Amino acid sequence: MVGGLLGKGAGFGAGLRRFSDFTPAALICLLLATSPAKGADVGLAGLFPGKALLTIDGGPPRIVALGARTDEGVKVLAIEGETATLEVDGKKRVLRVGQNVAVQPSGGGPATAVLTADAAGHFYATGNINGTSVRFLVDTGASLVSLGASDARRIGIDASRGQRGITNTANGQAVVSRVKLDTVRVGEIFLNNVDAMVHQQDMPIALLGMSFLNRMEMQRNGETMTLKKRY
Repeated sequence: MVGGLLGKGAGFGAGLRRFSDFTPAALICLLLATSPAKGADVGLAGLFPGKALLTIDGGPPRIVALGARTDEGVKVLAIEGETATLEVDGKKRVLRVGQNVAVQPSGGGPATAVLTADAAGHFYATGNINGTSVRFLVDTGASLVSLGASDARRIGIDASRGQRGITNTANGQAVVSRVKLDTVRVGEIFLNNVDAMVHQQDMPIALLGMSFLNRMEMQRNGETMTLKKRY
């Protein structure tokens, strides 16, 4: 912006213009031009052969072809089953139909993830554990992040080295092993050393429990839930 405020070839003192020199419209344009960039809020509304139906920053759904990039910089990298791999703000994001994620710009404050409820009112998140992709159900009734046996094996967790215990579930008591996860990531939220339990049996989905959520500020607004990292 220095070039816009200084006259061509003038010294700093001679060329500097006061804010009062600008008209209100010009001042608004100047402030908008110098504002930090906003992170993208991207949702996956549907999938078609070779195409993804995306919503970006609250706009109407639009069809984006595989390999194409939108004006906002969102690129469709891959489509597989019910998921699409997108590049958002230079980072890969895997979304299922009905999910969305908000990506904060670097240095833009606390890490944040925005989730959208499904038709039943449940909130899901696609994240990763120890670098391996995992689909979570947000569950404030679960004291710890909870994994089924097959998910734990896929991630590379040796449940036999964990602390054995018993937990009560909707289907009765279950034998579990308490373990420590090196990393858990959802959106731009990244936590280290998260307590978790691994069930001896498979689970339909991993639970994002309070060992993760109690370190978040959680705000729900209708169909949307915002997680903001507190510490």
